[in-house]
Amino acid sequence: MKPQRPRIPRRALHGVLLLDKPLGWTSNDALQKAKGMLRAEKGGHTGTLDPLATGLLPLCFGAATKFSQVSLDADKRYLATLRLGQRTTTGDAEGEVIEEHPVAVDRTAIEAACARFLGVIAQIPPMHSALKHQGKALYEYARAGVEIARESRRVSIHRLDIVAWQDETLVIDVVCSKGTYIRTLAEDIGQALGCGAHLSALRRTACGPLDIAQAVTLEALQAMDEATREAQLQPADALVAAWPEVRLPDDEAGRFLTGLRRRVAMADAPAVRVYGTHPPAFLGTAHITAGELIADRLLSPIEVQGTT
Repeated sequence: MKPQRPRIPRRALHGVLLLDKPLGWTSNDALQKAKGMLRAEKGGHTGTLDPLATGLLPLCFGAATKFSQVSLDADKRYLATLRLGQRTTTGDAEGEVIEEHPVAVDRTAIEAACARFLGVIAQIPPMHSALKHQGKALYEYARAGVEIARESRRVSIHRLDIVAWQDETLVIDVVCSKGTYIRTLAEDIGQALGCGAHLSALRRTACGPLDIAQAVTLEALQAMDEATREAQLQPADALVAAWPEVRLPDDEAGRFLTGLRRRVAMADAPAVRVYGTHPPAFLGTAHITAGELIADRLLSPIEVQGTT
């Protein structure tokens, strides 16, 4: 009987790890690997990044998990590589080629096609996606050869810039709202060009205020000692760094943490981040209505101490 390896004790750890997810890994696999290396008790990711995609995957640990929805709802930025002239069964490089056409386009035509998708557009979610229908992911139906009717969704393409184009390869830089399917965008651009296209590579470069330049790879994390790994964590309020800030004196901060509304001399705001003064600790998030600061998501006193 093989001896069992001793279990590594977990610990309460609070913060956000900006991970550069490798190709071929699921978001959950990457989370579990990082969680194990950090010995974190509690953790979650902020939205699935497909195995085909690489790039920014914010991971939340401890108190930071309370604010993960902010990252889920945030705008995203992607560097997408399109293979023009080919359509596949899945809309990406993992599927079989089902149509092939010559690529007879110029820069002007590509610019015009991309411009058509700026602003608010309607997208039909792809069958090969994790979107659920009657409790099952659409890709499960697709693998069984079953087509499910899907309603179109409204998404926003804020920016769509051409980074590079040569022959059948087109690289675009996309800033979009949550829920945007880049593989669907790739197929739609191909259709607009008249030659078809599929997504051959995808890299997420930003999520709200968080940028890939701040991210660390699993390989780099593996090579670090524990103290250096922990130093990679950003504070829990990194997810709400773009929100207006409210600072409360010590007595008001204590009352706010119990859920009591506080009077503040500030204009109405749908979302603010709240701090104490001594120390300047992050307390949670709130909104302001008619001069009242109303708590939304609060840290516990223990979590406040753990994040300072």
